[in-house]
Amino acid sequence: MLKHLYARALQLAASQYAIFWLMLTAFSEASFFPIPPDILLCPMILAKRCKAWLYATVTTLSSVVGGLLGWIIGAFLLHYLAMPIIHFYHAEQQLINLQDKFNTYGVWIILIKGLTPIPYKFITITAGAAHFALIPFLLASLITRGSRFFLEAVLLYFFGSSIQDFIEKRLIWVTSFICLLLISGIIAFKYI
Repeated sequence: MLKHLYARALQLAASQYAIFWLMLTAFSEASFFPIPPDILLCPMILAKRCKAWLYATVTTLSSVVGGLLGWIIGAFLLHYLAMPIIHFYHAEQQLINLQDKFNTYGVWIILIKGLTPIPYKFITITAGAAHFALIPFLLASLITRGSRFFLEAVLLYFFGSSIQDFIEKRLIWVTSFICLLLISGIIAFKYI
């Protein structure tokens, strides 16, 4: 099923309504949809490099607004809407663990997890379920999602299709490594 959705997303990236589909995909991926917007963002930037910054901006803002929907689902509709999503990913224990961690680490969870392989919808729904403050949630979401999508835009703008394979296969691990370095720096700073 996911391969079919991926193939369809590539077709949408080439359509005249591509920016609409990019907005819709980024919005829905942040709260319930299983396919990340990168599969539209990358081919769109490769087709029109001059619009890389526009596409990254649209993706970022749409993702943050979709994250707001995820927050609302977690805060007010957890048992009705969120639990089926969480169950689909077999992530019930992750939800419980993240809710506990939001009380301690809050914004750091959003900033760090938003760049890692963990689907962003888990973060948005869990932030709502933990009733994490909305303004810090939105600001941290803007930073983490913007970092991800603008990094892709920069790489594609300057390196073109030669970097696409790298992005599709390894970018999440690179950003995870950068997060690990960031965490190490914070821990080192705390104890120095």
